[in-house]
Amino acid sequence: MFDRPLSTRPARRAAWRDSLFADHAIFRTVWTNFAPVVPGKVYRANHPTPFHLARLARRHRLRTLVNLRGHRRCGSDALSREAAPALGLDHVDMAFESRGAPHRARILRFAELYRGLQFPALMHCKSGADRAGLAAGLVLLFEGGTATEALAQLSWRYGHFRGSRTGILDAFFLRYRSEAEGRIGFLDWVRTEYDEAALKRDFVAHRLSSFLTDRVLRRE
Repeated sequence: MFDRPLSTRPARRAAWRDSLFADHAIFRTVWTNFAPVVPGKVYRANHPTPFHLARLARRHRLRTLVNLRGHRRCGSDALSREAAPALGLDHVDMAFESRGAPHRARILRFAELYRGLQFPALMHCKSGADRAGLAAGLVLLFEGGTATEALAQLSWRYGHFRGSRTGILDAFFLRYRSEAEGRIGFLDWVRTEYDEAALKRDFVAHRLSSFLTDRVLRRE
């Protein structure tokens, strides 16, 4: 846990230790699952280190960093919050869950936030697999895409496993596709028909996939 200003060298070293080893950023220094969602406008990734963020900001002329983890007490969070404004980026918090039925209020808040973002924007969670996939799918639906296109953002190529507890995110898009797509707009469905409790009740995760995601990969 890290929760202090980066105003001294010892604090900065502590932030890097926490980021690299407690938050597993040591793996993210050499591996990134950066990908376009809406080319030239919206991108997704795992939590970028300050070096990677600077490189991506220059290459893609980013204007906003969207943090899907929410405000966390960890070194990665502290380093990102310092790096973003130094690179001329707006830093925006939009927390999502990865193992629960997506909350109606959060989806609607994200839709409102999305309309006001400065683009191009980069969205990140910790591993860039689950919450980044959910947010990317939502963006595609905001942009007029289909549920099938949204589902493609929740893929093994990003490290997402549909059989685990995070598969409830897939079930969310599948439910919209089966119940309402072509009959009612996505956000209207979320506002008037989406049933979080029913989705949670109906979804069943596979134990082995959940063990891999939760205990081996230690996803949030």
